[in-house]
Amino acid sequence: MVDFFTQHILSFAIWLPILAGVLVLFTSDDRKPDLTRWLALIGSVASFAVTIPLYTQFNFADGGFQFQEGFQWIQSFNINYHLGADGIAVPLILLTSFTTIIVVIAAWEVIERRVAQYMASFLIMSGLMIGVFSALDAILYYVFWEAMLIPMFLVIGVWGGQNRVYATIKFFLYTLLGSLLMLVAFIYLFHKTGSFEIVDYYRFPMPLEVQVLIFLAFFAAFAVKIPMWPVHTWLPDAHVEAPTGGSVVLAAIALKLGGYSFLRFAMPIAPDAAHHLSGLMITLSLIAIVYIALVALVQKDMKKLIAYSSISHMGFVTLGFFIFNPLGLEGAMVQMISHGFISSAMFLCVGVLYDRVHSRQIEAYGGVANTMPAFAAFAVLFAMANSGLPGTSGFVGEFMVILGAIQVNFWYAFLASFTLIFGAAYTLWMVKRVFYGEIANDHVAELKDLNKREFLILAILALLVLGLGVYPEPLTDMTNATVTQLLSHLSQSKLEVVTPVNTGF
Repeated sequence: MVDFFTQHILSFAIWLPILAGVLVLFTSDDRKPDLTRWLALIGSVASFAVTIPLYTQFNFADGGFQFQEGFQWIQSFNINYHLGADGIAVPLILLTSFTTIIVVIAAWEVIERRVAQYMASFLIMSGLMIGVFSALDAILYYVFWEAMLIPMFLVIGVWGGQNRVYATIKFFLYTLLGSLLMLVAFIYLFHKTGSFEIVDYYRFPMPLEVQVLIFLAFFAAFAVKIPMWPVHTWLPDAHVEAPTGGSVVLAAIALKLGGYSFLRFAMPIAPDAAHHLSGLMITLSLIAIVYIALVALVQKDMKKLIAYSSISHMGFVTLGFFIFNPLGLEGAMVQMISHGFISSAMFLCVGVLYDRVHSRQIEAYGGVANTMPAFAAFAVLFAMANSGLPGTSGFVGEFMVILGAIQVNFWYAFLASFTLIFGAAYTLWMVKRVFYGEIANDHVAELKDLNKREFLILAILALLVLGLGVYPEPLTDMTNATVTQLLSHLSQSKLEVVTPVNTGF
């Protein structure tokens, strides 16, 4: 039994939360919501537990795919159920399964309508997202990628705010349209190689013109998901309308799917195009870092401010990718995991206030620290981490990317470092107006501090933010071999050698 589990650990990680979600749906009873909540919690904890061996049994010296498993799925099209994970995928799988526990606990007393459907949506979505991070067959990856839209669509559309219909349709159309071009790229590669295996695509040589088209097809899907400027406008709307759990998963996991997919598909499949278009990618990344940070500075809605902050921070991730050095790439990986913790915590903090006052507007608050001192301490810590305070995880990834950028071009690093100024400006400006000063109104005066459930969630996230900030080595050790191998692959040209035609002259 132990051997069977070890050989199929990724399948357990994918299908256990999906089956738990289905079980929660079948046992739903509006008269017994606590039973539903406990089943969802047990399912999410069990799903996280089965992913822990991915870390404990991981070979840190091996940069290739580990825990591989598979069988033939659709023989006529050579489509396989093929799974595997490397040093880039495993941290994101762990982040996904851990975040699901946080979302379930955060919704414990908050969601009172259709509890089973809400919990099941997140459990099923968790499994599908892990499927995206694990798939080594292009069609299997595509199925997980598209299927994951459905539970998120439902979460925003059913439990969202007033304009939830507009936000869900915009979210769905943006992500679906980009994904169709990605499917076209997969079909072209299948036509040329006769395979949907991702590893086969890594070895397939192509002329630069074809690589550029393949890269742009992938870019259409992944840039929307990250999201990069100028295809970012769906994210603030989705965050504002989504319930707290939806915002947490969107920020912590969904955005990372785009970043991961650049490293898994666009860059290794079309490495010459990635180098050729690196100037464009770096420019878009720097615009996101600087311009979107300025947009965040003028927001009046706390959720919208954090959403724009996420876009700015994800600009650091793509900048780290396309400077093509170890510091930049490892820094981008640290930034993705760190942002998962910090953005989750900040959206949960907004959720705590919204549950009490039912407003996300900054002007509705003031002097919250007077009535909620424990909550204010956590919120200010996460705000400082979001600003890149040394000693927190928010500093490590950004600092590594800036160090990597300065090795390539001083001005890249100079512009990227503006985020430390603008990040502090928009985050601390919000903190000052919400938490400090005199008690603004009767609603704030009546606020009750954190309950045990809220305290537990924020305390765990605070420990993770501080732990990764002080000691990032467990994460960087895991990613190091894979990053080295990826950079080695990216440095080798895959240009197809075209033999000149003898014209007789």
